[in-house]
Amino acid sequence: MTATYTFDVFASLDGYGTNSGSWGGYWGKQGPELLEHRLALYDAEQRMVFGANTYRAFARMLASSTDESEVRDAWVTRMRNLPATVVSTTLEGPLDWPDATVASGDAVDVVARLKQQSEVPLRSHGSLSMNRALMAAGLVDHVQVTIFPVITGQTGTEPVFADAADFDLELVDTRTLDRDIQQLTYRPSVHV
Repeated sequence: MTATYTFDVFASLDGYGTNSGSWGGYWGKQGPELLEHRLALYDAEQRMVFGANTYRAFARMLASSTDESEVRDAWVTRMRNLPATVVSTTLEGPLDWPDATVASGDAVDVVARLKQQSEVPLRSHGSLSMNRALMAAGLVDHVQVTIFPVITGQTGTEPVFADAADFDLELVDTRTLDRDIQQLTYRPSVHV
């Protein structure tokens, strides 16, 4: 049996994954529905998959946060406590993450192997360049984009799908959270 792989990402309406402005986390738009839904998404057994840069960013962000900061939302704490694989050619274990291992090598090879071996679904939050490569290789079963109701034309950084291949998307689920936030889940296929 092959495990499913979900690429889970946050984005502004204009497609940026982060910003350099004063918006704050979640672009300041989070509410109780979003946070409860995120916790429910991460409640099921699953294995997280991160690229080295995203792992480093999460580890740095969590190390510098307090228990009261939004960085430590319940879903993030739950995500951090799930088993994780960090794909890297530069990192070596042990990692500052409770149940994380480093898998050295090309992400396409590592994730193809994980999909064959894992008894639980695989999920990746962020890791943009890695997930674009995995999509191009046909290894991503679902792209789950949570779109925040902002346009960050001046402050947007990290375009989520910059330099990605062309894909056809089949909408498999949609959800509105806190009145304005859209979560869209698609099944991608490379456009030919």
